[in-house]
Amino acid sequence: MAPRIDRALEGVQRWAARLAERRAAARAADGDREPARDAEHPAASPGPGASGDAAEEPGARAGEGGGAEPVRVPLPPTYAPAIAARPEPPAVIPWGMRVAAEAGWRLLVLAGVVWVLMKIVSTISLLIIAFSAGLLITALLQPTVARLRRLGLGRGPSTLITFVGGFVVMGLVGWFVVWQVMENLPTLTDRVQDGIEELKRWAIDGPFHVSEAQINNIAQNVSDWLGDNSQEVTSAGLEGVTVVFEFLSGALLAAFVTLFLLYDGPRIWAWTLKFVPAAARGGVAGAGPRAWVTLTGYVRGTVIVAFIDAVFIGIGIYFLDVPMAVPLAVFIFLFAFVPIVGAVVSGALAVLVALVTNGVVTALLVLAVVLAVQQLEGHVLQPFILGRMVRVHPLAVVLAVTGGSLIAGIPGAVVAVPLVAVSNTAIGYLRRYAHEHALASAAAASAGAEPPGERATRAEARREAPPTGHGDADPPRLS
Repeated sequence: MAPRIDRALEGVQRWAARLAERRAAARAADGDREPARDAEHPAASPGPGASGDAAEEPGARAGEGGGAEPVRVPLPPTYAPAIAARPEPPAVIPWGMRVAAEAGWRLLVLAGVVWVLMKIVSTISLLIIAFSAGLLITALLQPTVARLRRLGLGRGPSTLITFVGGFVVMGLVGWFVVWQVMENLPTLTDRVQDGIEELKRWAIDGPFHVSEAQINNIAQNVSDWLGDNSQEVTSAGLEGVTVVFEFLSGALLAAFVTLFLLYDGPRIWAWTLKFVPAAARGGVAGAGPRAWVTLTGYVRGTVIVAFIDAVFIGIGIYFLDVPMAVPLAVFIFLFAFVPIVGAVVSGALAVLVALVTNGVVTALLVLAVVLAVQQLEGHVLQPFILGRMVRVHPLAVVLAVTGGSLIAGIPGAVVAVPLVAVSNTAIGYLRRYAHEHALASAAAASAGAEPPGERATRAEARREAPPTGHGDADPPRLS
């Protein structure tokens, strides 16, 4: 039994020696990191009673209780393989990708806000269109009210005379157009039929050599399409009735908006300024009148230019013996409120009527008249009448008209360009105001005085603060 115990003790001693050698090699490789690990794992460090690199492990004594000398068994080494430090994920992502991600989610939020605004605008489109129409009509009629006020009339009589006179004139123009169309409709129908027959003969005898069977086949296809889509045509007619009711309600609302803006426009503007933060109220209060001057100049200049276009093109159409010359001139006047696109559409309509009624030669002459008048408008009338105050780049005009027509149809196309012109004026003034305000604040700070913006904000806050009393004072009255 004793030899076996001796052999076991020798094996344990050899194992302990190998462990000690490994631990010494590990310490030599780790260098100065071993003390930190010994501090983190005090249980693995040799105790005060240990000798050399060996530590006494409790309960690991051979022959304990048998009278034999206790054996000190060293603990396993405490070192761990070196693990490379992994950087944080944001530090690994390239800078350009991080910037793109930051911009991307902000663009998504902005797109969501724009989408919600578009939904709101489409829901209350009738209200917005009616208010915009009333604003444009007010910009057209307000100089008349101001002129009557300077002549000595009161605000009420001046507003009433201008409002009634303006809407009576517009109603008479609409009635005249409808009367002319109904009066010339039989003649136009006969001319259109004759023009279609002439075009048919020209297609057969002309350079295209179209056969009569092909033309009849096209006509039959059109007739079949109308028969197959009669339900869609009927629904379109019902939608047309709905559009008429919406137009009448919108016109009535626009009339009320015009009346109140003409009578109480300055007070409405002062009331609107209360919703603007006090720090920005001075800039907005200065930008509003300038934007209104721009809108008034745009509307009056557009009316003058449209009237000149309608008169000259109408005279040309009349002398070329094109039917419905007066209604076509009125259409040209109305379409002139849609810049660029309206002129193209109204000119194409006049050329088409001349083509189907009087032939190709008359259509070419009408086209020459339209192009000549439009060149006169673009190079002489608009720069002279509208001036630089409401000048907008043609690219901005095309984009604004396209966007307005996509959002709200023809009313959106009419409102788009004046909105761009007014925004251009307001933004330009606000930029200059911010620059001057920054210079004034810097000068006041260098002089040790209070900046003018803070002084105005504090004065505005004192004016709007409710009166304070003692005891059971009466509450402030709402104005």
